[in-house]
Amino acid sequence: MTSYGICIQTRMAVWDLSVSVEELGPEAPPLKISVTSDLHIGGVILKVVEKSQIKKDWSDHALWWEQKQQWLLKPSWTLDKCGIHADARLCLTPQHKPLRLVMPSGIILRMRVCFSSPVFRTVMGICKLLNIRRPEELSLLWPVEEKKKKKDKDVGEEVKYKFQTNTHKYKTQFKVSNGMPAFFADTPETEAVYKMLAVSQPAPAPETIAKLYRTTNIMEKAHINSRWLDSSRSLLQQGVKENYKLLLRLKYYTFHDIIPQADVVRLTQLYEQARWAILLEEIECTEEEMMVFAALQYHIGKVSLTEQIVASCPAMEDLDSALQCLEVKMEGESSADDMLVICLSLPKRLTLKGYKQYWFTFKDTTISYYKSKEESSKEPIQQINLKGCEVAPDVSVAGQKFCIRLLIPGPEGMNEVYLCCEHEQQYSRWMAACRLASKGKTLADSSFSSEVQSIQSFLAMQKTTPTNNTAQTDESINTHSLVSPRYQKKYKPKQLTPRILEAYQNVAQLSLTDAIQKFLQIWQALPDFGLSYIVVRFKGCRKDEVLGIANNRLIRIDLSVGDVVKTWRYNTMRQWNVNWDIKQVAIEFDGNVNIAFSCVTADCKIVHEYIGGYIFMSTRSREQSDTLNEELFHKLTGGHEAL
Repeated sequence: MTSYGICIQTRMAVWDLSVSVEELGPEAPPLKISVTSDLHIGGVILKVVEKSQIKKDWSDHALWWEQKQQWLLKPSWTLDKCGIHADARLCLTPQHKPLRLVMPSGIILRMRVCFSSPVFRTVMGICKLLNIRRPEELSLLWPVEEKKKKKDKDVGEEVKYKFQTNTHKYKTQFKVSNGMPAFFADTPETEAVYKMLAVSQPAPAPETIAKLYRTTNIMEKAHINSRWLDSSRSLLQQGVKENYKLLLRLKYYTFHDIIPQADVVRLTQLYEQARWAILLEEIECTEEEMMVFAALQYHIGKVSLTEQIVASCPAMEDLDSALQCLEVKMEGESSADDMLVICLSLPKRLTLKGYKQYWFTFKDTTISYYKSKEESSKEPIQQINLKGCEVAPDVSVAGQKFCIRLLIPGPEGMNEVYLCCEHEQQYSRWMAACRLASKGKTLADSSFSSEVQSIQSFLAMQKTTPTNNTAQTDESINTHSLVSPRYQKKYKPKQLTPRILEAYQNVAQLSLTDAIQKFLQIWQALPDFGLSYIVVRFKGCRKDEVLGIANNRLIRIDLSVGDVVKTWRYNTMRQWNVNWDIKQVAIEFDGNVNIAFSCVTADCKIVHEYIGGYIFMSTRSREQSDTLNEELFHKLTGGHEAL
């Protein structure tokens, strides 16, 4: 019996693949190349480049798969592994493209940024180029689409600066020259751009403020947060095209490791974002606070002409540490006795007639109150532990109103408590004690004294100070550029000028650095500071509500009246997850408290990213301030698309 060996040779099928080349122009037909399924992506690019007959550096180019809306960035992967067939529409395009970047100060920079990396990494590259540390606190968002009249011109486009440095070389360690990154010192044009970023811009004209978009209610504020880009996906995946305009803004209100000498641009742009939040009424403040903000803006504008930001304290590492620079080691008593006027568990603010006097003691982190001083040796009526509570001022120096608003954590949310002090000295001590207690610190803590001084300093700014006649009639002050439209309508310039100048007398001696930090400190103390709003519908409810997202808590707000219904803190959160099929966020807290909601004004990915982002921010430490765990950020914020 004879056996035969049969050898069968198979050939891989050859087929045509269409690839558009951006350099050939939008009207040029796609190039067709012959490929096999085992050809790798790098080989495809090589064939396309050869057929285009264009001689140039193609190292920054990559393939974009139009139908799938994804980049093909792994050159060793084959077409078969990528799932690419003959019907695929590919485009060979640069990974770095021009983008119009609107800074918080309003300056528009035209710069080349990465369109293929996740937005998180792209922002890191932008911030490194602009010498802004802690890029994880910022992100990109779409500008508001404004309805323009035919006669209106595009306000703001006239302030545009080209910045053509090769931004794709992010890993390069930039050197410093004359106090600025060396590449800024290359030309007079780039040096001018840096100075624009590092110095506060002049007060805008009132008509400019009037034309800018302003939110008028909480629903409009919620719609703003629907415009944040997804940090886990690239710009091109989210519909961003070449020369589109995007806003670079602070997203996470946790300012880590601020050092004025190293953070000139960062501190200036942070101030600009805070300043515009006040001017455009994105955050509420009292009339007295507005006058202080106006005085600080006026002062910062004046000293910016002759002074630059410098380190006012070598040990300063963040805004909270600024207070500790004045610390004096002290042996504080573990308790304090003061007479306060208090009203418990009131949902709304009342007049002093609605308050009742009790005798209070403060020991460790706990408040105890009694009917009278004589009763203080007996069992208290109630004890309130302030650890983990929210503390907000409710003050009017002119009206002699010195109240403290406390939100105390409870099993079902937060209980609202108001303390009303008799005078500012008492208020300063109790406010300082409450702030420390909320962080788990006692009156024996060495920062108590500096906290009291800081509060008294802020109260002093709101007092009326006699000024000379020339200051009172200073016509150079552009009052309507220093206050929000509400006060522009309420008062005439001749009424605002003396009030702003009175407040100015209390800040006129501050350095530029101290004035900016004082502005940020007062901004941080506002009750609604750092709140980002999303309209949601809780599971089992028939009406829409608002979810307020802060750096340490979630707040449930009644949409119709704006009252806080419940508050949940992140440190009591056991787990959270998203059902991506039905777009529902579910969160479990300690004490078997479970909530679930769907998002109305934004994708649930935005809420997921906010929560995960704030938890990521809490993992940062000063010992590792120069390292950034990008993988952990995406694990916490990326959801099912985590890298």
